[in-house]
Amino acid sequence: MPESLSPPPEIARFAGSLRAGGVVAFPTETVYGLGADAGNSDAVLRIYEIKGRPRFNPLIVHCADLAMAGTLAEFSPLALRLAQFWPGPLTLVLPKKPGARLSDIVTAGLDTVGIRIPDHPLALALIGAAGVPLAAPSANPSGRLSPTTADQVVKAFQGLVPVLDGGACTEGVESTILAVAGDRVTQLRAGALPREEIESLLLQKLATDSGNGAILAPGMLASHYAPRATLRLDATAAQPGEAWLAFGPAPGAAANLSPAGDLHEAARNLFSMLHRLDETATRIAVAPIPETGLGEAINDRLRRAAAPRG
Repeated sequence: MPESLSPPPEIARFAGSLRAGGVVAFPTETVYGLGADAGNSDAVLRIYEIKGRPRFNPLIVHCADLAMAGTLAEFSPLALRLAQFWPGPLTLVLPKKPGARLSDIVTAGLDTVGIRIPDHPLALALIGAAGVPLAAPSANPSGRLSPTTADQVVKAFQGLVPVLDGGACTEGVESTILAVAGDRVTQLRAGALPREEIESLLLQKLATDSGNGAILAPGMLASHYAPRATLRLDATAAQPGEAWLAFGPAPGAAANLSPAGDLHEAARNLFSMLHRLDETATRIAVAPIPETGLGEAINDRLRRAAAPRG
């Protein structure tokens, strides 16, 4: 590669670690990911070990472009229409391509694979420099709050993995996950790409997963994204001993997802504010969040964070 096209030294160092079977943390527009070569079973297994993640929970594979994604999955015309949202916070669960260089550990033994192209320059540069798709769940201990800054990753893993610092994530919640089967599109997880935008492209309503079947994608466990503190949802004020996480005008709140009631700002702040409150509070009261637009994803995360823990 000519010198003018060589990646920056830090990107080259992280890419070299990935090619050698290492695990690294890197930024995306949604949350920070814990990445490894998706074709290297030993490296992928290391992700599960570091996170303490159940092996039945599959991983999302991050690709540099559609050509790379096409080596792993079968794209129907409908899937290609949805790929117009790439790069961006959308994961497509598609049939795995026969002979794909893809560890079975990534897919948890399923015949489908979740793929996305992240909308972050450092993520794309890293995947391109590594030359391999990256299996990358969120860079946090399994079931805990997702990280939206490099410092949160460092704290979570106590320096166990190197972290490529790309600043704060712009979206703040994970990708929307859609399963495409024939002419049917099912939303498996609400995320940073609102349902309304997808339905506007497709000119049809999305089906919604019942939540009673197999784990087909990340983020489908009943208890997930949880702080150590307990959460009480739809709270209009804090009770004694609670920290109040507000939305909209709320003088005296411990933190406010968006004083202006902006759902994009609230999504961007959700995990960071929960991280901050979790450092001092044992109980957190969370204000009601509208279910429209990005509110669907925010409420999904909050319900899973507040669910009983096994």
